[in-house]
Amino acid sequence: MVRAIVGANWGDEGKGKITDVLAAKSDVVIRFQGGSNAGHTIINHFGKFALHQLPSGVFHDHITNIIGNGVSLDIAKFINEVNALAEKGVRPRLMVSDRTQIVMPYHILFDRYEEERLGGKSFGSTKSGIAPFYSDKYSKIGFELCELFDETTAYEKLKGILAVKNILLKHLYKKPALDADEIFVELLHQRDQVAPYVGDSFQFLRGALNEGKNILLEGQLGALKDPDYGIYPMVTSSSTLAGYGAVGAGLPPYEIKDIIAVVKAYSSAVGAGAFVSEIFGDQAQELRMRGGDAGEFGATTGRPRRMGWFDCVASRYGVQVQGATQVALTVIDALGYLDEIPVCVGYEVDGRILRDFPTTPTLKRCKPVLEVLPGWKEDVRGITKYEDLPENCRKYIEFIEKQLGVAITMVSNGPGREELIFR
Repeated sequence: MVRAIVGANWGDEGKGKITDVLAAKSDVVIRFQGGSNAGHTIINHFGKFALHQLPSGVFHDHITNIIGNGVSLDIAKFINEVNALAEKGVRPRLMVSDRTQIVMPYHILFDRYEEERLGGKSFGSTKSGIAPFYSDKYSKIGFELCELFDETTAYEKLKGILAVKNILLKHLYKKPALDADEIFVELLHQRDQVAPYVGDSFQFLRGALNEGKNILLEGQLGALKDPDYGIYPMVTSSSTLAGYGAVGAGLPPYEIKDIIAVVKAYSSAVGAGAFVSEIFGDQAQELRMRGGDAGEFGATTGRPRRMGWFDCVASRYGVQVQGATQVALTVIDALGYLDEIPVCVGYEVDGRILRDFPTTPTLKRCKPVLEVLPGWKEDVRGITKYEDLPENCRKYIEFIEKQLGVAITMVSNGPGREELIFR
């Protein structure tokens, strides 16, 4: 059976923890898109980890963890994560698709230089090279891992690419040119480091399907950061949707039987873009500090996340776009300090109320329509049964469930692996 775990919001919904928990019943976990520009924070008996490149199934001995062909692979960060796990006694089974494309040093430079050039109109990039990487991939000048094993052809290709890149560096960004020999030496070093993990994941997955293995697709970021259905152009550069899992992992689309959309009990976002239910000042800082295990700060950048109340319009849309068959609601424990909890149930724009998520030009003009629910004023961590949650907490969850139109089957009430209530 193939199951996908994906985000219904702006990312940072807690997918890593849900993947870590559900991986126990899986044989294969696959990252199918994105790169090191976002992280999944996982807390278990090994310690606390922020994974950026590795799948969240790495803490289970029985799992084969795959970096799919849809991923933007930063080899240096991949190796650093593998080594950091080894220091804690974690040595996962890993495979990197031979079709996976790699982040080149100039991708990171161009990401940084372009954000500098845009100034106040920047995209809020993590400067991990993601947009330049995917731009090159679809311009057909990216490097698949398999290409690096034909050194002569790869070197000639690199020289041709740098002939164009160096013109941009000199005349657009006013930066020094790049040396092909210097980059190629580093490229071969990285190739040799990752070589033991490279394999034909496509055929491996054919075999896993034929043997009836349980396969888990792990998404990065959320539906509202998808380049087709998100808050374009303030989105990421790869599809964040479960549907793309078939492409980015190399599976038949009809094999994806179960899609778990992860939704946070309030809203948070990193980077620029429309965010209707956003709150500010002390109110935002209070929620930010209580959220997650160590507050709402980016796992990759450390940037403070933008905060907001739960957005029913955006979350319902995210669940629909993902094609969710069930929902996991996370970080419910963060809201226990509030007397009352506002929830965004609609958008007001041009004198009318919207219940469906609009396109970006309209979204930027929307104001939140809030409904206030009573708080429960209680710490819910440590509770293991749904019926033992405070009544107002259950009412809050059930209100959200009705708004989403999809069953909430899991409620996370703490960062630990065991702090998950199944309904």
